[in-house]
Amino acid sequence: MNAVFVSPQFPSVYWQFCAALRRNGARALGIGDTPWEALAAEVRASLDEYYWVHDLEDYDQVYRGVAYFAYRWGRPDWIESNNEHWLPLDARLREDFNVENGPRPDEVARWQSKAAQKGLYAAAGVPSARQTCLSTFDETRWYIGEMGHYPVFAKPEVGVGAGGTRILRTDDDLRDLLATHGEVPYVIEQLVEGQICSWDAILDSRGEPLFENQEEFPPSMADVVHGGLDLAYRSLPEVDPELSRLGRATVRAFGLTSRFVHLEFFRLGREHAGLGARGDYVGLEVNVRPPGGTTPEMMNYAHATNVYQIWADMVCFDERRTPRDGEDGFCVYASRRGAHRYAHAHEELLARWGSAVVSCGPVPPALSDDMGDYQYTARLATEDEANEFVAYVHEGEGDHDADQKGVREGPGRGASPAEPGADGPR
Repeated sequence: MNAVFVSPQFPSVYWQFCAALRRNGARALGIGDTPWEALAAEVRASLDEYYWVHDLEDYDQVYRGVAYFAYRWGRPDWIESNNEHWLPLDARLREDFNVENGPRPDEVARWQSKAAQKGLYAAAGVPSARQTCLSTFDETRWYIGEMGHYPVFAKPEVGVGAGGTRILRTDDDLRDLLATHGEVPYVIEQLVEGQICSWDAILDSRGEPLFENQEEFPPSMADVVHGGLDLAYRSLPEVDPELSRLGRATVRAFGLTSRFVHLEFFRLGREHAGLGARGDYVGLEVNVRPPGGTTPEMMNYAHATNVYQIWADMVCFDERRTPRDGEDGFCVYASRRGAHRYAHAHEELLARWGSAVVSCGPVPPALSDDMGDYQYTARLATEDEANEFVAYVHEGEGDHDADQKGVREGPGRGASPAEPGADGPR
């Protein structure tokens, strides 16, 4: 099998998808915008061959790279990036090189459209927030009145994460959005009060999960970005059966197969008329790729397995051949921001939590708005330990006894993060 992997060097752990393909006997061919000599050693070792382009946004350059691979090794059997930004590129390459496996551009466009997702949620029987496309002030204001009242949530019609999102609380906020959104289409949704959870899965060719994971994000990414908050989220050792049922129903309605997927839901914090009671799940967003950055590492720690290898099993064999290798637990990510000051210095934190900390280091600037400036990731046996770890990482100087002396500066407290082995799970 010839598998072309787009941008194997970013996020920093994605080379492991390529290494897993090679362990299964496939040929891993990388194409990216980082020169060969600048690639990390593990990225180079994971590939059978690499083609450098100056700019992955330049389709002609990328096309020539894949054409070279086809000439040298034969027609590609699989093209994938597992990266939200490159999904349309992957799809266009599949179409132009007549690759049978994987979605084509029209499918990817439908999956990435927040407006198109609403009808698919309805087909799945999964409730979702009411929504309209931003148009004129009068039309949008009328729809806000139909939904009830301000506040409402505004977000780009195609996008990922909290980028470009905002809460509209008044008519002036709506007018400001209309004046500043430019050519970017927006949707307006009723504001839902609840905790964000995700159902993550690796799907076989029938859309059946070979692997499942549940993540929880308190608070929401939008709150983190707009409020400059410290972030914490976790992979759980078990998946709520109701969340699994809704995830499977959504996958069937969207026609998702042979993919790593990340489906986001609200778990309602109170009753919402037309959506459900407190504790019910409401569809938020479907992402047809793994959760962001290095979160796959957290799944490995939580479930004592290797999701890169499970994904490669799906690609090569359409079945799971990778077993669990230990007990499940909680894997928790907690980040700090350089603008905040914390009670516990870096060395003190590592001494307190010891081997439970499986990774720590600075977050790449491209991800830091969402993910913080410096992260600590730990594997813990119980929910109480997970909660204690997050509280310890985020405890601020103002939360500590005012008479405490000797608190030192550490990463995320105004010092420059410089911990070796930096790039850890996000």
